[in-house]
Amino acid sequence: MKIYTRGGDSGETGLFGGGRVPKDHPRIGACGAVDELNAFLGRALAAMTSEPWSARLRELQHDLFTLGSHLAAPAAAEGSGPKLPELPTERVSQMEGWIDDLDRELPPLTAFILPGGSPGALELHVCRTVCRRAERAVVAVQPMDAAAEFTIRYLNRLSDLLFTIARSENHRSGLEDVRWRKGRSP
Repeated sequence: MKIYTRGGDSGETGLFGGGRVPKDHPRIGACGAVDELNAFLGRALAAMTSEPWSARLRELQHDLFTLGSHLAAPAAAEGSGPKLPELPTERVSQMEGWIDDLDRELPPLTAFILPGGSPGALELHVCRTVCRRAERAVVAVQPMDAAAEFTIRYLNRLSDLLFTIARSENHRSGLEDVRWRKGRSP
């Protein structure tokens, strides 16, 4: 199999399981945003120092690939498309538990936090913003996709987790979070 197919040279792309749509179709935007998040998450992993999170974040990368496969295969939801991996439905409550565990180790959150601190924390903050963009892209697909409702909930919780892990990265590195100073300029 060649990596290039020339099938997209006309501005359309194939959906998983059949059918073609323009490359600017909301479904393709949602798939691309989830894929972009996955790439940024890999980049964050390379910058992180908190070893305990490496395995969990790798697992979340696998989840994101699964979510993307569901977004790319609309016929599967109708039972006529390809067999897809099962959605990681237990992961949302698992992420909530991880957030709660981390929150117990962190100083109370009393101000808005700016992206920054350690290299790992900064990369996780970038992931959080990319995650929010992916969430908005999936919202645009929700009326036409049965899996979108779960995907939105998953991405919403993931962005909260990424924020909390970023705070933990700073805390474990001995750095304070960068607090927003309301009404002040440098």
